[in-house]
Amino acid sequence: MRDFVDGSAFNFEQGQRARKLFAAVVLAALDDAIADDKKYGNGPEQIARWARSRDGREVLSCAGIDPNERVVKGLMEFVSKGVRTSVALSREESERRMAAEAEAEAA
Repeated sequence: MRDFVDGSAFNFEQGQRARKLFAAVVLAALDDAIADDKKYGNGPEQIARWARSRDGREVLSCAGIDPNERVVKGLMEFVSKGVRTSVALSREESERRMAAEAEAEAA
């Protein structure tokens, strides 16, 4: 029984590592689309094309993201904002966004 639990824990950890790896691929695709948007102006279309492709759907699924049309629209909206993923995930950006929302609610 103990071997089964150890094996299950190991498999779960391996699965989590794989999911993080695929999530990093999604973040890299978003950064590439943002760069394309700044350079060519077609970033949202690029990320939508990628997310709707077979490879994109597979990567999104492996990252634990359901590859439906709502997700595609969210990815397109994120790219259109033009904020790099490293900045968007930082604490400073989160605090700035929360402060802006609080100011908007107070006004």
